[in-house]
Amino acid sequence: MSSVPFLFPQTHSTVLPNPSNFFSQNLLSTPLPTNSFFQYFVLQNGDQHEYIHPYLVKSSNSSLSVSYPLLLFSTAMLYQVFSPDLTISSSQKTHTNIPKNHVISSYSDLGVTLDIPSSNLRFFLVRGSPFLTASVTKPIPLSITTIHSIISLSPFDKKKTKYTLQLNNNQTWIIYTSSPINFNHDGSEVKSGPFSGIIRIAVVPDSNGEKILDKFSSCYPISGDANIKKKFGLVYKWQRKNSGDLLMLAHPLHVKLLSKSNNHGVTVLNDFKYKSVDGDLVGVVGNSWNLKTDSVNVTWHSNKGVAKESNAEIVSALVNDVKKLNFSSITTNSSYFYGKIVGRAARFALIAEEVSYPKVIPIIKNFLKETIEPWLDGNFKGNGFFYEKSWGGLVTQQGINDSSADFGFGMYNDHHYHLGYFLYGIGVLAKIDPSWGQKYKPQVYSLVKDFMNLGQRDNKNYPTLRCFDPYKLHSWASGLTEFEHGRNQESSSEAVNAYYSVALVGLAYGDKDLVATGSTLLALEVNAVQTWWHVKAENNLYGGDFAKENRIVGILWANKRDSALWWASSECRECRLSIQVLPLLPITESLFNDGVYAKELVEWTVPSFKNKTNIEGWKGFTYALQGVYDKKNALKNIRMLKGFDDGNSFSNLLWWIHSR
Repeated sequence: MSSVPFLFPQTHSTVLPNPSNFFSQNLLSTPLPTNSFFQYFVLQNGDQHEYIHPYLVKSSNSSLSVSYPLLLFSTAMLYQVFSPDLTISSSQKTHTNIPKNHVISSYSDLGVTLDIPSSNLRFFLVRGSPFLTASVTKPIPLSITTIHSIISLSPFDKKKTKYTLQLNNNQTWIIYTSSPINFNHDGSEVKSGPFSGIIRIAVVPDSNGEKILDKFSSCYPISGDANIKKKFGLVYKWQRKNSGDLLMLAHPLHVKLLSKSNNHGVTVLNDFKYKSVDGDLVGVVGNSWNLKTDSVNVTWHSNKGVAKESNAEIVSALVNDVKKLNFSSITTNSSYFYGKIVGRAARFALIAEEVSYPKVIPIIKNFLKETIEPWLDGNFKGNGFFYEKSWGGLVTQQGINDSSADFGFGMYNDHHYHLGYFLYGIGVLAKIDPSWGQKYKPQVYSLVKDFMNLGQRDNKNYPTLRCFDPYKLHSWASGLTEFEHGRNQESSSEAVNAYYSVALVGLAYGDKDLVATGSTLLALEVNAVQTWWHVKAENNLYGGDFAKENRIVGILWANKRDSALWWASSECRECRLSIQVLPLLPITESLFNDGVYAKELVEWTVPSFKNKTNIEGWKGFTYALQGVYDKKNALKNIRMLKGFDDGNSFSNLLWWIHSR
């Protein structure tokens, strides 16, 4: 992606949090991350826990608490519970001129450095480390408290650099120090004499765990980078201290992608496991990882095409749908719903190409120009895109003073959803009218970079990958908003649409780098959706009652899997299926490429239709998935529909099923 300036007018938001409260001064001149894994250390009071696998970590002004979370299941949800198993602080108060709150002094793709100046503690919180690692910067007495009772505390030998701490909740923790330390305990508190150096703390996951923790206790990570090296590949590399090999933890998707790549010097320890809401986290020894995903074919049209004998029915529906395109009849100024209108119309142009009926394309082209240009020119009445400097990104006019407007777009919620729809329409328009595409290229690339910037080496106006999580390998939607269960994403398919649309924009502009980056993030997102949102009868990660009752996750949270949606109860199965399918596109073939699972999902959903009205739009997406394995009955069902979702159409459903 070539570097371009942002081209939207600057504005000031009245609803965004002040980033200077918890970030060190040297970080404030660069675009700060939104949706980051340490988000809650910098919002409001900075005291809500974050999931830094395998621990929940919570910071206060003077201490840091760590929890090896309890995992609870029900038919409606599974979730992790925070309880402060251990709280680390100094038992000696510092001078009053020291900052009272914790400070983020540096961060990377996979790690954050959190300083607690009042306790002379610096924590290196690196995702996937089985150890909690801290540097005690000046000689101070340490205090480690617990809400449990201490059964025993014993040094390993006379060196006094390893202690075993047993709690009455069946947890055993190991404490390692870089030099001898004298610990003693009283009730539920462990105290030491003055100490400076490195302290590492880890819960022992099972009977073999202590030996492995001992073996890898000396080498510790202080940060980690995740780099897209080439198409469909991601490389993790950690900055380490001390000699020896690095032990980290991989979630199930990591393990799958590690197995597809050449990883010399990397060993997976399948018997060393920590439990997690994301599935078992297994030990991996190695100083860097190569993660390789299967390729995803980014195309404008369906992979197999439409049989000629089906063209007439599709053309008839297409002519009817295109006739109804009317710019003056658009009543919404919501960036989300407006984007869906743009995406829906763009589908007509590509369907027309696929069924060899170019006659309607000029009408669609004019409609797309009329709808998209006001947002790029800054002339859209009642809303529009602006650039906000404090966090570095686009906000809407409505979102500047209203945190809930545009589904929280002004709080950096849902950026990939909204912009993904616009970029789909833009990609199609730039394809059919290249001169228009060149005219608006700077604005288009600013929309892309808002959520898919690769860092300051690419463009200093936007943070790196606003929504995409390089450890979980999927996106989050929740921006700078705090929630009890952490970051979240509901519509996995709209996230897929975002990276697919960026890759199409790259195709339209002949930008190979943009195609490669968009395709790689797309492939990772698809893999993550199939891993964590799609709940299959066989081989699913979610055991127990939740897996029996659910075939798809409603909202996926950092610490929870929920069967309900923001806008519908878990009983509305057609809602749950639809929000993980829409918009219906050629890339949907890759997302739902498992016919057995598609059948499970449809059969789980259809009984929910009974005695309901006004669900025609949702039925359309269920029947679309039915078309994956039963084309004949799916066609019969969609022909009887009396209405369609505002981002879908009869033309699109016919195209989809006739191209199965």
